[in-house]
Amino acid sequence: VIATQNPIESEGTYPLPEAQVDRFMLKVLVGYPTPNEEFVIVERMIAAMPTIQTVIQPDQLLALQQEVDRVYVDPALIEYAVKLVSATRNPESVGERDLASYILFGASPRASINLILAARALAFIRDRNYVLPQDVRDLAPDVVRHRLVLSYEALADNVGPDTLLKRLWTTIPAPEVSPSEQRQPVTRA
Repeated sequence: VIATQNPIESEGTYPLPEAQVDRFMLKVLVGYPTPNEEFVIVERMIAAMPTIQTVIQPDQLLALQQEVDRVYVDPALIEYAVKLVSATRNPESVGERDLASYILFGASPRASINLILAARALAFIRDRNYVLPQDVRDLAPDVVRHRLVLSYEALADNVGPDTLLKRLWTTIPAPEVSPSEQRQPVTRA
């Protein structure tokens, strides 16, 4: 499911409870389109409805999902993901005691699970059958930002989730993971 989130200030919108927010895998921040992009959007919306064409068969999609499931994740990367996520629950553990007052609730273990699942998919998209630390790092903000519940102090000091995460995570080094010869780039049919 892909959903959009309207600003809370919009009429008829209400914030979701934390338990529901936690079930969304990612929160990708998408800004407004450029004028050229917006022009293309308007053109597409006012054009005649195009004929829908099949781009993939269900069995092909299932095969791709199974390939993603086989993407290798080194245990050191699982540990890295857990450290990144658990730092949001215990900033003191990474030497950021002063950030604890900004976070009422950190990300749940579901964030660690989703971070690894998303990293597998990203590695596959990048034509690899193994996850690298950069895959985890690239996705971490999108997987975690919406799971933080910030304090009024954070709001008063204009400290948002991305600022907190960046500061927390600079203290956590990425593991050294080298792909073995057995892990070849993904081949697609």
